[in-house]
Amino acid sequence: MTSMSLTQANTIVHAALAASAAAGYRPMAVVVVDAAGHLKTAQREDDASMFRIDVATGKAWAAVGMGASSRVLGQRAKENSNFYVALAATAQGRFLPQTGAVLIQDAQGRTLGAVGASGGTGDEDEAICIAGVLAVGLHHG
Repeated sequence: MTSMSLTQANTIVHAALAASAAAGYRPMAVVVVDAAGHLKTAQREDDASMFRIDVATGKAWAAVGMGASSRVLGQRAKENSNFYVALAATAQGRFLPQTGAVLIQDAQGRTLGAVGASGGTGDEDEAICIAGVLAVGLHHG
């Protein structure tokens, strides 16, 4: 497998939102981007803040762009803040290195895209992203 289908991307979003509901989290948004950072699908639950899609997209876009989960990027940003501020500026605000996005990978470890969430804590956002990826039998990184 070298790409992610729209069906898979939609399933990731629906499974992530189901995991959020099951855990009792606040209203979320979940976004899936492909390996080139292009939007595959996005959903924002009723009563989720107007910023949720943008934040989830920024997390996913950063993860796929740098080849690492947004948790890892957040840790790296603490150690090299000037570089990450420059990345955010270069990306015209689309780059958000905050916990809440993971890579979507195939069985061989190839990156197919990323999924990002916004609405809960970073840990909650990340957990539902992982649940979504696992629901389609793919791997996360």
